[in-house]
Amino acid sequence: MSKVIQTILSGMFFTFFCDFFLFLGIKENYIDAHNIQIYYNILFIDHQSFTIYLFFTLITGYTVMYHSNKLAVIVIGTLFLLCVSTLIPPVGATVGELLLMQKGSVLQTDKFSYRGDILYNGRKKITFYDYKLKKVIILPKNKLQGGY
Repeated sequence: MSKVIQTILSGMFFTFFCDFFLFLGIKENYIDAHNIQIYYNILFIDHQSFTIYLFFTLITGYTVMYHSNKLAVIVIGTLFLLCVSTLIPPVGATVGELLLMQKGSVLQTDKFSYRGDILYNGRKKITFYDYKLKKVIILPKNKLQGGY
C-alpha cells in the first residue's frame, strides 16, 4: 500500500475518532441538557463539516506518517484531549452553544411572532427558547416564514 493511501486512511481514522468524542460531548452536555429529541447519528451527519474533516485528516495523516513518533503523539494527543474535553459538562455545553445556538432570533408564523434563541435547528423542526413565554417550544419548519 502506498504511503499516500496510508496517510489518508490513518488521518481519516484518527479524525473520525476525535469527531466521535466531540459530538458525543455535545450530545450529552448540550442536546440532552436542553431535552432536544435527536439521535446522535443525525446530529453527527447534519453538523459534520467535510472540509474541516478533510483538513484534519490530511494534517493528522501527514503527521503520523512523515514525522517522528514523538511529534505525532503530541499532535494526536492534543487533538484527542481537546475533543474529549467536550465530555466535561461546562465545556460540552459551551461548544454546543457555539456550534448550534442562534441567539436573539425572531421567528414568524402566519399568526405569531417569536423572539428568543434557536437552541437547535433540525431537519423538520426548530427547538426554540421563547423570551416572552420563558420556555422551550418546538416549531415545525413548514409553518415558519423566512426560509428556515
